[in-house]
Amino acid sequence: MSDTISNKQKEENFPIPEDKIVQTNHTITIDGKPLDYTATTGTIVLKEESEKDEKVEGEKAKASIFFVAYTKDGVDDSAERPITFAFNGGPGSSSVWLHLGLLGPKRVHMDDTKILPPPYKLVANENSLLDITDLVFIDPVSTGFSRAVPGEKPTEFHNFDKDIESVGDFIRLYTTRYQRWNSPKFLAGESYGTTRSAGLSGYLQTRHGMYLNGIMLISSILNFQTANFTNGNDLPYILFLPTYAATAWYHQQLDDDLQADLKVTLAEVEAFALGEYTVALMQGSTLPASEQKAIAAKLARYTGLSVDYIQKTNLRIDIYRFTKELLREQGKTVGRLDTRFTGIDKDTAGEHFEFDPSYAAIQGPYTAVLNDYIRRDLAFANDISYEILANLYETWGYPKFENKFVDVAETLRQAMSINPHLKVLVAGGYYDLATPYLATRYTFNHLGLDASLQENIVMTYYAAGHMMYVHPPSMAQLKEDLKRFVKTAVGD
Repeated sequence: MSDTISNKQKEENFPIPEDKIVQTNHTITIDGKPLDYTATTGTIVLKEESEKDEKVEGEKAKASIFFVAYTKDGVDDSAERPITFAFNGGPGSSSVWLHLGLLGPKRVHMDDTKILPPPYKLVANENSLLDITDLVFIDPVSTGFSRAVPGEKPTEFHNFDKDIESVGDFIRLYTTRYQRWNSPKFLAGESYGTTRSAGLSGYLQTRHGMYLNGIMLISSILNFQTANFTNGNDLPYILFLPTYAATAWYHQQLDDDLQADLKVTLAEVEAFALGEYTVALMQGSTLPASEQKAIAAKLARYTGLSVDYIQKTNLRIDIYRFTKELLREQGKTVGRLDTRFTGIDKDTAGEHFEFDPSYAAIQGPYTAVLNDYIRRDLAFANDISYEILANLYETWGYPKFENKFVDVAETLRQAMSINPHLKVLVAGGYYDLATPYLATRYTFNHLGLDASLQENIVMTYYAAGHMMYVHPPSMAQLKEDLKRFVKTAVGD
């Protein structure tokens, strides 16, 4: 127990927070080779010096951050061993998805789009990245077991700036305590975790002088304008179109010639979206009626929706209308996170599905397995609820971006300019309607990065959705892509 916790917290009779750490030893086989590793599981208390209040001595505890770290045993020099800090998004998501879906030494057994019944299984992850990098999974405040300490308001952490600060300060503290300052360092973020990663690339450099070797952006969104269906913003209608087409292709809703080859079809749709369709939308109400009909016909051809329906949408197909309309005649909806999944609503007349079938398919298995694994295998005892996915996104604050779209692409560009050795891998799924792949590509095509640094960015694509690793072939491909990326970023 630290004796430097602030007098103020003691005087107000709040429980004095303290770290709680357990370690366990394990072995996994990857690529036919056994790998011994240590799992370090627990909570670390973040503190700050109480400089603003002269009456308060010592350090003030802010939050207790839960993490799970996996480190390879028998490493003589940690400076030669990469380390990756991983987290998911939401905002409000724990790190469970990357932890037990892709990167960690154990994973939830899934059967792609087939929903399995409970009880669920934990299996060895032959595609874990532990063979080439140590892994630290971080749960931001109010997710997982991470909480604001008594006396602190949790909502103080529920905004863009404080989230970056708390996660960044945890990374600095972990790096210091476990003597990893000279290790090659990576960030791995998924969804809003990619927004956080871009923000951290700047914060870690400017606040802590910590330069990164690489950032892995999985299902990326850096510029929220690309995905915000707001009146007057036509960009999402354009950038979501290829994913609508991919979805219609998967569910066999396109003409025969378009069903032959997905990649060929998507190339055609992308050209239309960024060319003829963009020009049409820019004309607004001045678009001639004959051209409006021609555009509607092409949209119908590429989306599997009727010409009449598309004309009624004024050529602008909203994401939730699409997920409800595509298979309406079959009485089914398609997913948002992964449009390969289908669901059934109470009725077929609405414009918005009752639930996302792709999230419903993973919520139960990941929740059950995570809660059992932490307590049984990792020996971490805790009676509080592990927050898999809290609804923080509903009230999340963006003080830095008041009255404008959230856009952290510029932060990433600047970080790459300051540190020209920083590499970025961007992974996207063809069936992802949460962060569509063309929206991601659009963002990076408008990054404004100097031509000399363009080769530092690698973009990869997968025949799956937002969590592309639920699709076994995509998981295996992603592992190889990440492995190659890490090796390149450290100069191997």
